[in-house]
Amino acid sequence: MSGTTLLRTLKTGHVGLNVTDLDRSIDFYRAVLGVQVVHEGTDPERRYALMGRDGRLVVTLWQQSAGTFATATPGLHHLSFEVESLDEVRATEHLLRELGAGFAYDGVVPHGEGSASGGLFFTDPDGIRLEIYTRTGVAETGATAPTSDAPTCGFF
Repeated sequence: MSGTTLLRTLKTGHVGLNVTDLDRSIDFYRAVLGVQVVHEGTDPERRYALMGRDGRLVVTLWQQSAGTFATATPGLHHLSFEVESLDEVRATEHLLRELGAGFAYDGVVPHGEGSASGGLFFTDPDGIRLEIYTRTGVAETGATAPTSDAPTCGFF
């Protein structure tokens, strides 16, 4: 196998998530990410929602799971979404607290990589780990990174 890829461009498309309660997850992702249902499958045996924003599919939700997200098995580690400013991160923190989301760290924290970036680390209603971050402005808050010798997002 050659070490050279044939792909000239590569962008992340949408992310598909298994959820236990589609209606609850639609409400959560609509509130937190500002996405809207583009299409919904309503067959009781095959419920799903395709959710997008600004003409682009962002996340798809598939009601085909039981229990909560298992961090000890291979697969998804977390989803990360970048926003433009610390103000947006703080507004999201306020919303998440109103929604009763669980946080890995208390509020906005800098990334442990020593940059000015940082954000929030939290879970959705099924325990799926999520991050909302900004590239700049977090170092100026005076907060310390929860891990100083490893990526913050890797250990939550």
